[in-house]
Amino acid sequence: MAEPVPCQTGATVLVVDDTLESLSFVTATLEAGGMTVLVAGDGAAALQTLALVVPDLILMDAMMPGMDGFATTQRIKADPRLAGVPVIFMTGLTETKDVLRGLAAGGVDYVQKPVVVEELLARIQVHLGNARITQRSQAALDQSGRSLLALDGAGRILWSTPRTITILMAHLEDEALPPVVVAALLRLMESEDLRPFRHAIPGGELEFTLLTRSGPDEWLFRLAETLDGAEERLLATRHGLTDREAEVLLWISRGKANREISEILGISPRTVNKHLEQVFEKMGIENRASAAAAAVKTLAS
Repeated sequence: MAEPVPCQTGATVLVVDDTLESLSFVTATLEAGGMTVLVAGDGAAALQTLALVVPDLILMDAMMPGMDGFATTQRIKADPRLAGVPVIFMTGLTETKDVLRGLAAGGVDYVQKPVVVEELLARIQVHLGNARITQRSQAALDQSGRSLLALDGAGRILWSTPRTITILMAHLEDEALPPVVVAALLRLMESEDLRPFRHAIPGGELEFTLLTRSGPDEWLFRLAETLDGAEERLLATRHGLTDREAEVLLWISRGKANREISEILGISPRTVNKHLEQVFEKMGIENRASAAAAAVKTLAS
């Protein structure tokens, strides 16, 4: 399957509707407003189109045979590459429960049929503007190389930086968070617990840390990948240490006393102290507090 590519110029809107009359009317309206329009007659066709192109906005009919608009939108929002695309529902359903269902599926707005042209265009412009502001903010984060991801209240990924996608694809199937991870992160969101959650992977672990609630239904997490021996190798390379000295420094940075380190590494406390003296000399520092601070800074960079 081809990699989705973002549209480069102008506003491109995907209209998903099983009614030809509605498709024709909305398409003509948007094209008259200077937009490029893609069409899909059902949810499956919409997903096929989105596998090739990432539009700026999606107009989604709620009621369609087969996969309805709600289910289609949930599939769209589950893909991190499409999660930031605003979805506006178009439907004759007007009850509050239907509106809430659309918002819960990931929609940002609800337009009642028959569509009022001026209202539709105004809502599209508002959501395009909001999406572009969000995209600029995320682009700045992307350039920083940080591993960040945002989840909604149901634990779905709203967006993530390229580094995060790389990590998830390397260790998880289809970039999807396992149910056990989602459940743990939901608990952190509910309790606003800033302590990290660690998920074991072959040869290491993934560490998720809640940073902040970044929107009404958006929580921002930092993701850290720790592979067995990776931190020690980084400390050894950055500070010119032997493998054992790097191990001692790592445990110093985690607040362990010499006796605890000796038990962990299977060496005597005296040997730990000798290694620590070499660490101080090589790093040009005088005490364990400074060594720990330097190690933490290195591992966080």
